[in-house]
Formats: sequence, C-alpha cells, structure tokens
Amino acid sequence: MTSLPTAVDAAATPEEGTRAAVEDDTTYRALVARLSRQSVDKHFDAYADVDWDAPDHRIDPTDPRWVHALGDPLVDTDWFAALPAADQARLGLNLVVVRMKLGLQFENVLQRGLLDYAIDLANNDPEFRYAYHEIIEEGHHTLMFQEFINRSEIDTRGLGRAELTAARAVVLAARCFPELFFFFVLGGEDPIDYVQRRSLRGQAELPPLLERIMRIHVTEEARHLSFARHHLKRAVPALGPVRRTALSVALPGVLGVMSWMMLGVPSEVVRAFHVPRTALLQARRANPQARADAVRKVRELADELGLVGPIPRVLWQVAGLV
Repeated sequence: MTSLPTAVDAAATPEEGTRAAVEDDTTYRALVARLSRQSVDKHFDAYADVDWDAPDHRIDPTDPRWVHALGDPLVDTDWFAALPAADQARLGLNLVVVRMKLGLQFENVLQRGLLDYAIDLANNDPEFRYAYHEIIEEGHHTLMFQEFINRSEIDTRGLGRAELTAARAVVLAARCFPELFFFFVLGGEDPIDYVQRRSLRGQAELPPLLERIMRIHVTEEARHLSFARHHLKRAVPALGPVRRTALSVALPGVLGVMSWMMLGVPSEVVRAFHVPRTALLQARRANPQARADAVRKVRELADELGLVGPIPRVLWQVAGLV
C-alpha cells in the first residue's frame, strides 16, 4: 500500500509523483464506484424489459425494414438492388442474426475474462463489484441476442471451431496481460456500439424489437466502454518497457481482426446468398474508412497512451485502421 506523503516528503519530486498517483487512484476508485451505482439505478432484464410476445415484436423475415437495419454497405450494391424484395429482407435479417451470434460469442469471452480477472482482486477493490455488474449485464445481453436468434428461426453458427479455440487465449490474457484483454474488449465493443448508435440515429425505420434491443445494449455498453478506457488510462502508464512494446505491436493486429469480425460481411451470409465477389468489393469501396471509423476512439486512446510509435503506426496502416 502506498502511504500518503508527509509535509517534508511532499517537497521532493518523487513524492509529488507518488501523491499524484494516489490522487489519480482515488479518482479512479470513485469513478468505478459511480459506474457500479449506475448499474443498480439503470439496468435491464432480458425478459422483464423486452416484451417478446408483443404483436409488433414478431420477427417477419419479409419485413423490408430489415434491409437497412444495420446500415450495411452491402445493401447499397448493384447486386443487392437486383434481388427480389423478399430476398433483400431475408438477407438483411440474416445479417442481423449472424452479427448477434458473433456479438453474444464475444460477450461470452468477455464474461469469462472478467471472471478470471476479478478472482485475484483484493478485498474492497471497487473493480470487483463493477466487474460482476458488467458480467451480469453482459449475461442479459447474451440472453437477448440468443432469444432473438431463436425466434428468427435462422440457424447460425457464428465463430468457427478454430476461432472459438483461439478465444481461450483471450480469456487467459485477462489474468496474465489484462491491458491487452481490455483493449480486446474495446476492439469488440466499440465497433458494435458504433454500428448500433449509427443505426439508431439514422433515417431508416427499425423493426421495434431490434430497436428495443439496441437501445438497451448501447445504454449499458456506455458503462462498459467507460470502465475499460479508464482502466487502461490507469494501468498502461505503469507498464514496463517490454510489456508496453508488446502491447503496442499486438494492438493493431487485435483491432484489425476484431473490426473485420464485427463489420465484415459474415461468410455464412456470403455462402447462403451466393454473394458475388464484385458485390463485396463494391461494398468495401463504398466506405473504405468504415473499419477505421469504428475503432477511431480506441486508436485515439492508444495514441494518448503513447502506444502508437513509428513501427506500430505502420502496423495500424497495414491493418487498414488509419
């Protein structure tokens, strides 16, 4: 435990640094406690707060509102415009369903990682309580997503076996390299949040059930994103040179993979609807900055924390994130 400086100690530069760290720690603990209180004051239940059986919540695969539900650039391609209206709606619904499956699988990894991270926390550490609030909230998000998938009657696999196996390494990082884990969290949550907020602000009318799920999700994810960012702002400056270098080099690759998973056209949809390569290329050309925009906040955080030096900057460019 770091002790408070005495009047004599405070005159020395090292102790001023220690005092600043204590003040920062106090501020951080207050922030985490506030996030926990917000989780009590404004939280949602996957079944009590979503009326799954409401008539306007029925999932109709021919509903034309699915077409622009996610604002996906694929729906603006010439190939998509030539599809019959019913096929357009089904493809739009499939995009929503597959991305929900990917989302719940990501949140499963996040929950397991948070459980592993929290097990070593000290008594009275406010992160312990907040971590469990977040785990519970992510559990309800997972239930919402899976219930939607079940009611859509679309059988989606989501991640492949190799990807699910690789996810175990992410869970391990929560204890061995928590800074990398929390950047992974941002790499998954920020693109989803970006897409959902853009859809909610857009001009296209959303199916009511999807809109309800999105609004619940972005409300609680705001806390999760805030925690991850502030945790990193506190933890990364204390890293030694080896871990800092490893983090700066790994980060572009992690975010590159996560942004592709969350924003790319899922291979399941490509196969099911025989999406031609020309349509995929047209969609990519329509918004070449989509992935970079979706992770902009994470990239800015990495830059603020001094993790984007000359070599990592090249890796960010190679990953297509700048």
